[in-house]
Amino acid sequence: MATATRDRPILQAFQYGFTLFSALSLGVIGLGFGSVLLLTIAFSLSLGAGVQITEVQTLVLGLITVQGIGCPVIAYTYIKLRPVIRAKLREVFSYAPDTGAFSIGISVPSLREVGIVVLGYASAMGGLVVVAVVITALVSMFGIEPATNQAAETGMENPDVLLLLIPASFLLIGPGEELLFRGVVQGRIRDYFGPISGVAIASVIFAGIHYPALSGGSVTGKLVAVSALLIPSLILGTTYEYTDNIIVPSLIHGAYNATLFTGLYVTVKFSGELSSAANVLSSSGF
Repeated sequence: MATATRDRPILQAFQYGFTLFSALSLGVIGLGFGSVLLLTIAFSLSLGAGVQITEVQTLVLGLITVQGIGCPVIAYTYIKLRPVIRAKLREVFSYAPDTGAFSIGISVPSLREVGIVVLGYASAMGGLVVVAVVITALVSMFGIEPATNQAAETGMENPDVLLLLIPASFLLIGPGEELLFRGVVQGRIRDYFGPISGVAIASVIFAGIHYPALSGGSVTGKLVAVSALLIPSLILGTTYEYTDNIIVPSLIHGAYNATLFTGLYVTVKFSGELSSAANVLSSSGF
């Protein structure tokens, strides 16, 4: 009996560690699966048809394969395989509590939830203002070289592609990333750490996983850009936890990104130069 009592904290520690590892892995696998699919298609076109896809075409194809296919497919696969995996784990470990059925809440937003979408969007944009002030101050005070989101960078070089990214924010980017990172990753962490820690840890994972998508700038500049994503990430996680409806953070996410792409388009298209405002916008999207 004493041995069982001593073993329980060890098993609990293992489960906590495994939960964090599996949650992070699910996010990486979702993005990785879509990226592999993108590379496979690009390689097939190049080898089989002699077609070299352009940077803009790569961006568009990436939206389809990563956000449109990779993220939803891994989220769906996890939900379907979870009962089987957990049953196998219970055969191996004597202490494996059942946390209940896992599902992602999806429904047409009610009037109350529409209000939450509006409030969440306003809060995210307010956070963007704070981020803009902080980034501008850091660049001015310490000479930090800001990093740029690769998709936004492609948009700055080809402004018309930003017009495509605006609807893609609602149709692919928002829904795809929210299904995986809020629906699955946050839900997975919530199982053992509770809702508050679930929101916080999933937000850190979501922000951190954007680091490879940044180009240019110093390491410090990239870390600043990643940190800036924490504010909207926390808002997205909180709204999903509060409503249990993945459509709510998906709409906020889509509206946030669409606003950034619209602002970036107007700035680049009509200013004739890339201003500091464009640099802030290009580093704050996800």
